[in-house]
This record gives sequence, structure tokens and C-alpha cells, in this order.
Amino acid sequence: MADLTYLGDPCVLWNSVVRYMNLLIYTYSGLFCIAINPYKRYPIYTLRTMELYVGKRRNECPPHIFAIAEGAYQGMNLSGVNQSILITGESGAGKTENTKKVISYFATICSSGKRKEGEASLEDKIVQTNPILE
Repeated sequence: MADLTYLGDPCVLWNSVVRYMNLLIYTYSGLFCIAINPYKRYPIYTLRTMELYVGKRRNECPPHIFAIAEGAYQGMNLSGVNQSILITGESGAGKTENTKKVISYFATICSSGKRKEGEASLEDKIVQTNPILE
């Protein structure tokens, strides 16, 4: 969407429909990452997918919530300044699910992988705090 020559409502809607039909629910529009809630599970949140985004700049991989999370993580590490991600939308837009994906990404790339038998993973512990964070 960032490459559209005319950013009017019909062009944006058509681009969104075409991307959605091709199972591409994330797209960039300038600095923003736009997500279309498919109301079903797609296999695009796997550990393998996370690994594709680790250490990469936003323009090096396809649009994804993990790219946004990685950008914030890199910004924090490189500048030492707090970062924020704003996830907004109407009811049912997928805000909670995308928030969980960001938290899961951070927990996965930051965890040491060492835990006691039967103990919940860092990712599980952090994701369980999601209602409090919202």
C-alpha cells in the first residue's frame, strides 16, 4: 500500500481486498502497519516466522506484527530509549490478538530457554498478564 500512487479510499480498499484474498493480512502504509482481522487462525505466528524477523529492519521482510515488534526492540537496544507500539482499532479488529503476538515475540526472543520441569515458559507467563496490561 505504501507504493500506491494515489492513496484515495477506492485504491486503499481495492489494495486491502487483493491482499486479504491472498492471505496477506498485514500491509504497510507509510509508518503504519495495517492489519485486517481474518477471524480465523493463519499459520503465520510460528517460531520459524519469528526467526525470520529477528535482527531485520522493517523493509527486509514482508509486513507483519513481528516486524513492528522487532523495530521497537531494536530501537530500545540501540538507543537505550523506551519504545512504544500503538495497537488501535474498532471492537473485533484484533487488537488483543495482535497485542498477544507482540508480547509472545518479545518473550520468545528474550527468554533464555532454561526452566524447571512443569514450570510455565516465560512466554506463557507474560501472555497470561495480557488482561492486566490492557
